[in-house]
Amino acid sequence: MPAAVVADLAQNPGVLYGCDYNPEQWDRATWLEDMALMREAGIGLVAINIFGWSSINPAPGVWNFDDLDAMMDLLHENGIRVNLGTGTASPPPWLSTAYPEMLPMVEDGTRRYPGGRQAFCPSSPIYRAHAAAVVEAVAERYGSHPALALWHVSNEIGCHNALCHCDASVDAFRTWLEARYTTIDALNAAWGTSFWSQRYSAWDQILTPRAALSLRNPGQMLDFARFSSDAGLALYRAEAEIIRRHSDAPVTTNFMATAHIRTQDYWTWAGEMDVVANDHYIDRRLPDPTGEVAFAADLTRGLAGGDPWLLMETSTSAMNWQPYNIAMAPGELVRTISTHLARGADGICFFQWRASAQGAEKYHSALLPHAGTDSALWRQSVELGGLLERLAPVTGTRVSASTALLFSWESWWALEGEGRPSEAVQYLDQVHAAHRALDAAGVTVDVVRPGSDLSGYDLVIAPALHLVRDSEADDIAAAAERGASVLITFASGTVNENDRVGLGGYPAAFRDLLGLRVEEFAPLHPDTTVRLSDGTIGSIWSERIDVVDADVLSTFVDGPAQGSAAITRRAHGAGAAWYLATTPDDASYLTLIQRLVVEAGVPQLLPDHGRLDLIRRTGQGRSILFAINHTAEDATVTAHGHDLVHQESVTGRVVVPAGGVRIIEESA
Repeated sequence: MPAAVVADLAQNPGVLYGCDYNPEQWDRATWLEDMALMREAGIGLVAINIFGWSSINPAPGVWNFDDLDAMMDLLHENGIRVNLGTGTASPPPWLSTAYPEMLPMVEDGTRRYPGGRQAFCPSSPIYRAHAAAVVEAVAERYGSHPALALWHVSNEIGCHNALCHCDASVDAFRTWLEARYTTIDALNAAWGTSFWSQRYSAWDQILTPRAALSLRNPGQMLDFARFSSDAGLALYRAEAEIIRRHSDAPVTTNFMATAHIRTQDYWTWAGEMDVVANDHYIDRRLPDPTGEVAFAADLTRGLAGGDPWLLMETSTSAMNWQPYNIAMAPGELVRTISTHLARGADGICFFQWRASAQGAEKYHSALLPHAGTDSALWRQSVELGGLLERLAPVTGTRVSASTALLFSWESWWALEGEGRPSEAVQYLDQVHAAHRALDAAGVTVDVVRPGSDLSGYDLVIAPALHLVRDSEADDIAAAAERGASVLITFASGTVNENDRVGLGGYPAAFRDLLGLRVEEFAPLHPDTTVRLSDGTIGSIWSERIDVVDADVLSTFVDGPAQGSAAITRRAHGAGAAWYLATTPDDASYLTLIQRLVVEAGVPQLLPDHGRLDLIRRTGQGRSILFAINHTAEDATVTAHGHDLVHQESVTGRVVVPAGGVRIIEESA
């Protein structure tokens, strides 16, 4: 799709401003009020019919499009374009009552029932047939409607029901496995079924990895994760195929990258989207929620192949689904939205327009809160619309980076499987730590898939890249050969695509590149740390390493790997390969990254004072500098141009207020 596809969705100047709307929850008098308020706020795109199945198809063979017709027309009359949902995200009660076998089954063999959402098995032929009928009806009716801007397939596919263990899923899993392996002998070899007498002699003996009395087969669990991701993607493909027979409008669905959902390998999904869209909410359960926002935005840009992307859902303040749903502090919304924009978003949409009065999400924040228009939240919504309109120069520009961070859903699945050396090793923690250090160093990062072209990168970081194919390891070695500096951290290159450990010492995939051999893992208790000879404090992990031909830069001073190498470097071709055998404290990680940055000649965007997030978007003859201050102290940055936030010219040392944002269209 063209780079301007997101900005074109609303056909309004500025960054796209949108929201979810659930008119079925409100009477028609409220609809009219909402149209006027949407115009006041500057809303250009509205998602409707996301959960509309029971409204448009209230009983078997009964269809009622009166309300949806009226809403489509009303939005068009008010100059607001539509992100039209297919309505299939949650089937109506009549369907699961008639066909209880379509309900999802969890790993202990028990069903999950209606009353929430996504009460269906993704592989159920019954669900798929009825969903296809709904999509056919909606696409045929609205495929050429003048309000239509975008198709929204289902909603957060796999959010709750990705891992189903019912008989339909078992049948589909067997079919998927047979297509993958062709013969039962090949499957037995891939899964290592000689262990614990698990060898299969026929396809119909294989089940999904349901709950067992002991540890389960890791190869089976890894393939079930792959299958489940593919099953969700199959739902998207089936609906998109129907839509494209009736409409030329772009088609997408909303990803969930990345804090709390790991069931979809979005690298395999992204190429199917006409525009990449992501749902993201600040996760207060994490130790560094704002850092995770930055990582998720970089990851989404990676999924989009560097093209501008759409933030399909976020919140204006508190959510309703975390243990403690903390309201946003003053200025936090603008900082959060600016983070997404700085890292490639060209559109910002919110769940939802009007806060619900009933239902499971009635305490979720909205553009129009329960308090109504006489509220700070509403005034914030209107002010945000004005800001997004002023940010028109941002749209269509891109982020460029000379540093790549490798990210893999398959490594996530394999590393956090059962029977691992330490449950304290969490994949996202390792990825976030590396990204946080790069961000603190003022380094712009592309998050890329293993196997991607690395030729344009001077620095390549592979944190806990546990599962690695030979070709992917070769790509990383080739990057160093060409002159890149490569950092590989512990737990990387340990197993191949079948979750088979490479023999001869860890990390098998990178031993020659790194010039070392890990003889034994020495994980740490979560409450303990180790000291390194360079002053680093390490946690989570240590290793007993036999150095072959690498330079030892730091050793473990104490702990179970006392005296062993902890940080090494080996020249390789025109570049170098570094290895990190523990999780450093943040300050030490930053110091290590800064050494790599200097060696690799990577450009840094550094503030004159204080800690700022600095990102630059360029293209179409424009350069936009984002300076986001997450601290409680003023900071400064050197810049020349026009500040789109404060609507003023700036030159030289520019103050970025505590908790504030500057978005500067830079002078030539």
